[in-house]
Amino acid sequence: MPSSYERLAELLDPVSTVLLTVECQQGVVGPESALPELAHEARASGALGNIARLVAAAHDSGVQVIHAIAERRPDGRGANHNARLFRAAERLPVRQLSGTKAVRVAPPIEVSEEDLVVRRLHGLSPIQGTDVDPLLRNLGCRTLVVTGVSANVAVPNAVFDAVNRGYTVVVPADAIAGVPSEYTPAMVRNTLALVARVATTDEVLGCLKHPRRRA
Repeated sequence: MPSSYERLAELLDPVSTVLLTVECQQGVVGPESALPELAHEARASGALGNIARLVAAAHDSGVQVIHAIAERRPDGRGANHNARLFRAAERLPVRQLSGTKAVRVAPPIEVSEEDLVVRRLHGLSPIQGTDVDPLLRNLGCRTLVVTGVSANVAVPNAVFDAVNRGYTVVVPADAIAGVPSEYTPAMVRNTLALVARVATTDEVLGCLKHPRRRA
């Protein structure tokens, strides 16, 4: 019987694996974040650093990287207003406006020329109603590695939407963050683990650095 690591390695075939970063943008996880508590947690927990490590390994191993960015027009046209979260975002001192520094991918994550950046003007999900799903299908994706923020909203949305569309999802639990700090492990244990393969950053890195040999 294959070991747990061997089963994970089978899922993470570089040819059919895509790494998704969710809202890892300067206006969310950067030093001038609109959400300082979330930004602090992403950095203090090590999640942002782990995401950067995973992105670097994906670049080295030929795994496609997609960065999902949430932004809005200055006039708010097309944006949602039907939840408290959206209305609160309109009043924040830092707004995720298209074309500004706030919607650039945050260091220490590095973006390569081969990476795809998908921007959305509406909704809660990085996948529903965006270009992510057709891009994944055109790339031949079978396994989607989901990283980023927040474990409260966007990350579970991404996981559920990917599973509903037939992808196998891997969640490196130490490469996602939410608030308060104790919420993320509870979300992973009680919800995400029911629909996704939960791993650590080091386990995923080990598979990407030593991909499974084809028979």
